[in-house]
Amino acid sequence: MLKVKQEKINYTDVSKIASDYTDKMNKEYNWMAKGYDAFMTIFPLWKKWIKMVIPHIHGEKILEVSFGSGYLMTQYASDKYEIYGIDYNEKMLEITTIKMKKINIKAQLFQGNVEKLPFPDNTFDTVINTMAFTGYPSGEKAMSELKRVLKKDGCLLLVDFDYPNNRSRFGYMMVRLWEKFGDIIKDINSLLIKHNSDYKDVSVGGFGSVHLFIAHKK
Repeated sequence: MLKVKQEKINYTDVSKIASDYTDKMNKEYNWMAKGYDAFMTIFPLWKKWIKMVIPHIHGEKILEVSFGSGYLMTQYASDKYEIYGIDYNEKMLEITTIKMKKINIKAQLFQGNVEKLPFPDNTFDTVINTMAFTGYPSGEKAMSELKRVLKKDGCLLLVDFDYPNNRSRFGYMMVRLWEKFGDIIKDINSLLIKHNSDYKDVSVGGFGSVHLFIAHKK
């Protein structure tokens, strides 16, 4: 296997991220909103990757952060769950609200920022975050909030791009390409360790560049 050297594994320099990064990304998602499901149909691996979280959902009270067009939420939606969701983009919120009504599943959906979640400490059994963490300016603030709202022994299920653990050259190139598209590549393992989480890091695709993190709050 072609491997990259360890010294080439560099994460995005957040000091160079513009102060209006979130607003710019939000504008991009405004015009992407209606076509987001079409993108996932054209690129079915995306659906496969994010659905990897479903077998690991536990408990009754579930929060999905940055749910986008709501595809994943419709896949695990059930009357056995008390579902909450929050997304920064209002158009995504509208689309997902309509979808949940169509399948007759109640979900409490909100517009808001991951860096300041509008929920008390220790609220949820499972928090889900898929293909969104690389879109947050501060991984530290986001991780802190995701963990804060989890109950003790609650589960954080996170799917996103990070460098391959085996330093695969093809996976490395995919991560760098994602960064070129404007996302912020973060050392998610280090953040989970810093926040004192028991976790597993499972490679689920993209030549090792797409990871499923299954983390439990101590």
